[in-house]
Amino acid sequence: MNILDTIIAHKRVEVQKRKEQVSNKNIILEKQPYFERPTNSLRKFLLDPIRTGIIAEYKRKSPSKGVINNKATVKEVTEAYAQFASGISILTDEEFFGGTMDDLQSARHNNIPILRKDFMIDEFQIFEAKAIGADVILLIAACLSVKEVQQFAKLAKSLGLEVLLEVHNEEELGHVCDAVDFVGVNNRNLKTFEVSIETSLKLFDKIPAEKLAIAESGISETDSIVTLRRAGFKGFLIGENFMKEADPAIAFARFVTELNSKLV
Repeated sequence: MNILDTIIAHKRVEVQKRKEQVSNKNIILEKQPYFERPTNSLRKFLLDPIRTGIIAEYKRKSPSKGVINNKATVKEVTEAYAQFASGISILTDEEFFGGTMDDLQSARHNNIPILRKDFMIDEFQIFEAKAIGADVILLIAACLSVKEVQQFAKLAKSLGLEVLLEVHNEEELGHVCDAVDFVGVNNRNLKTFEVSIETSLKLFDKIPAEKLAIAESGISETDSIVTLRRAGFKGFLIGENFMKEADPAIAFARFVTELNSKLV
């Protein structure tokens, strides 16, 4: 059993417990304040020339790296991200990544698209995402069937959410469906944890042209974004690079300044 299998097994138990704690599950969630909030379009922000295309992540820890940053607050980090990023990614998995749904709600005051980054294995989580103020959900092809992706993506769209489908190889591109808005290529090998942007570059031409392509993981240098942009990628999800610094806000600002100097 690899780490993804372990996470999914735990997630099924976790989600079932949450469902059991709530009667009239979806009805309760639909009454939450954020449920009727008009969502921000990540597509619009990614295509805005004023923005960087970066989807900057708030992440406390990971299974492979352990604690990354447990001091910087959601508020200070996301407010810095919101100035130039095209979107913000918030980990809401607590067991393996140290995140919570409260983290996403704490970031919601920023008027920028927010991705709920979690392991979605149940429709209940999609209603949760809408209820806590997310604009986009992540669906991971490696842990979902083609039918589940179609079902979950269709539900998300009916709630006004955009959908990012994450793939790791060409085979998983078979999960792409009409209701998917973005295809994210995770540059991390799930078996070896090795990371290379070559994974994104090799898959780009196989991604349907109407789906905006997003490169994920392993982006720690501005030159990588320049290379990926030239290849046709519109989004760049950056997780640990900023959070590993003592002050992620300053690290992000420096990164953007360097990136802009190379894009002139």
